[in-house]
Amino acid sequence: MAGNAHAPDDDLCIRALQKRYDGLVTVRTKAIKGKGAWYWAHLEPILVHSQDTGAAKAVKLRCGLCCALFSASNPSRTASEHLKRGTCPNFSGAIPKPLVSIPPLRTIQTNASGSTSRKRTTPPLALPPTVDVPCSSSDFGRGISAAPLLLSGGKEDLGALALLDDKVKRIKSPGGKGGPAQGLSKGQIETALNSLAEWLYESCGTVSFSCVEHPKFKAFLNDVGLPSISRRYMAGPKLDAKFEEVRIESEARLRDALFFQLSPDGWKKKVIIMGESLVSVTINLPNGTSLFRKVVPFNGTALNSKLVEEMLWETVTEVCGSAVERCVGIVTDADRHTLKALQELEYKNRWMVNLSCQVQGFGSLLKDFFKHLTLFGSVANECSKVVSFFNSKPLAWNYLQKSLGENYDSLKILRPLPELPQYSDAIAMAEDIANAARVLRIAGIDESFKLAYADDPVGREIVEMMSAMRFWSDLEAVLALVKLVKVMVQEVEAERPSVSQCLPLWVDLRAKIKDWCGRYNREEGLVAQVIEKRFNKNYHQAWSAAFILDPLYLLRDSSGKYLPPFKCLTMDQEKDVDRLITRLVSREEAHIALMELMKWRANGLDPLYAQAVQMKERDPVTGKMKPVSLQSRRLVWETCLSEFKVLGKVAVRLIFLHATVSGLKCNWSIWKWVYRNGHSRIAADKAQKMMFIASHARLQRGDFASEEDKDAELFANGDDDVIPDEVFLNTTL
Repeated sequence: MAGNAHAPDDDLCIRALQKRYDGLVTVRTKAIKGKGAWYWAHLEPILVHSQDTGAAKAVKLRCGLCCALFSASNPSRTASEHLKRGTCPNFSGAIPKPLVSIPPLRTIQTNASGSTSRKRTTPPLALPPTVDVPCSSSDFGRGISAAPLLLSGGKEDLGALALLDDKVKRIKSPGGKGGPAQGLSKGQIETALNSLAEWLYESCGTVSFSCVEHPKFKAFLNDVGLPSISRRYMAGPKLDAKFEEVRIESEARLRDALFFQLSPDGWKKKVIIMGESLVSVTINLPNGTSLFRKVVPFNGTALNSKLVEEMLWETVTEVCGSAVERCVGIVTDADRHTLKALQELEYKNRWMVNLSCQVQGFGSLLKDFFKHLTLFGSVANECSKVVSFFNSKPLAWNYLQKSLGENYDSLKILRPLPELPQYSDAIAMAEDIANAARVLRIAGIDESFKLAYADDPVGREIVEMMSAMRFWSDLEAVLALVKLVKVMVQEVEAERPSVSQCLPLWVDLRAKIKDWCGRYNREEGLVAQVIEKRFNKNYHQAWSAAFILDPLYLLRDSSGKYLPPFKCLTMDQEKDVDRLITRLVSREEAHIALMELMKWRANGLDPLYAQAVQMKERDPVTGKMKPVSLQSRRLVWETCLSEFKVLGKVAVRLIFLHATVSGLKCNWSIWKWVYRNGHSRIAADKAQKMMFIASHARLQRGDFASEEDKDAELFANGDDDVIPDEVFLNTTL
């Protein structure tokens, strides 16, 4: 029974080995005819069978020069290590180019009786005699490759010989182009060059256009069978054609959407190049995807709310034309000028819902904690004293280094506060103290350290502080709360919640803060006040309305109905639901919308559809339970709830709205080229096109991280990735 259970796996393995062997044989056959790598003249695939069962158990490569056997997982690496590096004793370095230029001098044939007969063939060139290499009797029955050439000029003659043979081939076939590219079709060459161009454009200036004319890069193109390309062509006609292709696709997707949300990013966290700030503008579509629109440069010193309002409205009219109601709202990282501009636009255009980014809202809590909580202020002050003491006392600093011992690299510096400290500087300083906690605690109880600074008032204070549990418990509490907020910011930035999820997110935060207070024995009242103050600054009426209209948050009552969660709102928030819905519809439809809202409150959604919308699955990355399809929340209003004519239009627009900016971290290297030439119009136009192509591709892939962050993560790892041989086992050749 057990043996039969493994039979299907064995059959799959045997078929995979046979497929691998057949593929290698096909590749070698093509290579012998001049359409493949040089090393196939010396390497031959062999299918090894089990002595017990007779079934295939491995695929090997046999060297025709020394009869050695190797793994067939990576023929190219085998050729480099065995042939090029001199491991094979019978290989003199002769690399045929191409393979067909040096046909085999002998063909060994096996008669029916088992004897062998040798048939001489005449090569196209007069070649010097070869040296026979003895092989075992098991080699008979297989084609043996030609032995290495012995040329009077040595290895230097190989290039001239290949050139001569290439000329002979051109004379024989005047129509053939020859060279390494003859193995690729025109379509394959165009596809390869398109991929190369897209990679170059998506680098956004990180990779220079001049690299395509670098001698090494041109040699690489020649080796893989591609023609050389011009940097002017890549930066000119090719860039224009690719931009037009992407623009047409983007415009088509935008036309298909009935409405959208504008998402400018860069007002609060500014990207400044040569005195100008850059804002990237993306568009959020109802189906959950986003489109990149453009980059808007502006003078940061002259920025005011009126200028921001004009820039935002100009972008809306540029996208919508006369149908400005297609833009149902704006979400951005708002500073004080932008926040006032959003409010003005919302007041002038009643159908718009303009929001500030929730990543910014949660992140601002750290600033609030250091500003309003005495715990954070006292910990920052005490940490500053510790850092100042050890940085100003060489003997004390040397003591820390000696105490670390083998862990010396874990503590290189204790960062002091600058003259104008920010809350981020205080956090970094506190983290340095926490990383050095072990040796600092040792210093607090070490008698020799105490005696060394017994006459120093500051030293005595530091020693008492390092030996006191209160200091370390306060530091732990502060860093735990900082970590709690940072993790929440990272989750919000990664998940990009919709507006209906804002209220539950803040409820979740309050619960976590309550747990923190209980764990570290802190008074909850003052922390809750700070949280509530930040909540009120970020709150928008759309939070409550979207929460009520989102089927994801319907609650099942005792009768089995799935009803909107009005009981989770305060009285003021319930009024906000009515106010917002009546503002988003026309005056004639306001009473109809309120009547439909009452019907929605009383009847809710059919239980079958409600359960389908609220169905969740575990995310394989985070391990959290998440809705299977977020789009079903909006689709249910457009299908089974179509009886709500007015309220349904409001619901589908509110539910889809994002509560954060796109999070796309653009590569701004290309803009340095723009300012290098005095901000020329042509350079700016090319930069806009490259940014458009690159951002469009990254949004399609869902790749929001910056290249700098990826490189930092790569080099921070330290260990090189080792690719096992099994990776190449099923590689398609």
